[in-house]
Amino acid sequence: MRLKKLSFVFAIIVLLTSGIFTTCATTPHYQLSRFIDPVTCGGCHDTIYQQWQNSMHNLAQKDPVYLEFARYYLKQLKDEASTDPDELAEAEICVKCHVPVGYLSGFPKTVTQELEEEDRLPDIAREGIQCDYCHSIIGARKLYNAQFKYDPGNGDTDPGIKRGPFKDSESSYHQSAYSKFHTESKICGTCHDVHHVKFGTKLETTYEEWLASPYNTGNPDSHVPCQGCHMYHRPDVPATGSTPRPKNPGTAAFGAPEREHIFTHYFVGGNSVVPASFGDDEKSAMAVSRLQNAARLELDTTDIKNNIFKIKITNNGAGHKLPTGLTDVRQMWLEIIVTNEKGKVVYASGKADPKGYLPENTIMYHTVFGDGKGNVIQNISKAREILTDNRIKPGETAVEKIMLPEGTSGKLTISARFLYRIASQKSVDMVMKEKRIKLPVIVMEAEKTSVSL
Repeated sequence: MRLKKLSFVFAIIVLLTSGIFTTCATTPHYQLSRFIDPVTCGGCHDTIYQQWQNSMHNLAQKDPVYLEFARYYLKQLKDEASTDPDELAEAEICVKCHVPVGYLSGFPKTVTQELEEEDRLPDIAREGIQCDYCHSIIGARKLYNAQFKYDPGNGDTDPGIKRGPFKDSESSYHQSAYSKFHTESKICGTCHDVHHVKFGTKLETTYEEWLASPYNTGNPDSHVPCQGCHMYHRPDVPATGSTPRPKNPGTAAFGAPEREHIFTHYFVGGNSVVPASFGDDEKSAMAVSRLQNAARLELDTTDIKNNIFKIKITNNGAGHKLPTGLTDVRQMWLEIIVTNEKGKVVYASGKADPKGYLPENTIMYHTVFGDGKGNVIQNISKAREILTDNRIKPGETAVEKIMLPEGTSGKLTISARFLYRIASQKSVDMVMKEKRIKLPVIVMEAEKTSVSL
């Protein structure tokens, strides 16, 4: 009997050490040779490939703002005498989303490797979030932190099954299969919801925001998944909740059947800076147009006799909060300037100085993270709690009540602008000392009116 017990224990040890018993959090390792270069995909899917080039998916690993912020935050943690290993773990894991094929195939496994051993990065890994990565996905273990399930092929000579939204796709090069997952917001949410790997703090909640939005109806006639805006988006078609979202007829590849709608792959979101830095003015303009169709601004002066007016910002275009993503970094704010009939400023808020820095009284829409003790943190790796989140939910209106200084009188001109910038200019100047860039400010909406007191 004792021998049987020992044999059983030994068998369990063998199973554990052989890796048969693994946790669902373990990321499988795939040989790099199993993934196909996007150029190969572009040989047939030429239009889609051209759309994807210089998209934020394609540039995920080349994005200079991401790279410099990652470098700065990581160095900051390593320079601290009492660095928390849990904070360092978060700072190192950005590669999972930004260099996914490299991460899955074993290099780079950390941001340190990505930055310090950049010359070793395989060419395919440099291409960011790419064709074979997305179309080898078969599901998700959890809907955050890119916890996908994969089934890649075996490279160029045996590409395996590529999955997508059509039930009748055929290819002479690879097998094709319909994937309901590719038609749902879940596939987007698995990357665009991000939790701190150690503390569990919700750092990005784009999918969660959509789940709670009026776009998530479950009714086929009114339901709008992420793809219903972001994969209808194309030049001159902002495809937001406040604009038409016409279908994009065409073919997905050479020789493919004509279809009522081919999902577009521009993937620019609201980032006009990075595509432009790679010479893609078309995608930059698309991002600006999308931002300009995301919200509505109204000036309410019905109570102006009491030296009060209101500014109303309605999120009528986005299926997520405004802003979304890494919203401790993003800047969305109100610029308010009130002048008298002589042109003298009698009230101002949110007006940037010559350096592009915002004053303390600026009305910001953002998330503020804390260290678990109520203190504001700047390095996202330290985020143990959410202190405040005043972002504007889909379909909802933020109302700001402005009190003019006592004694204000005469004819006044009130100007309000709803503005966006991908990051704080002050933080960019601090982080990107050697590669300084002036971030453009996008005017999302603007109103001006005259009143008399």
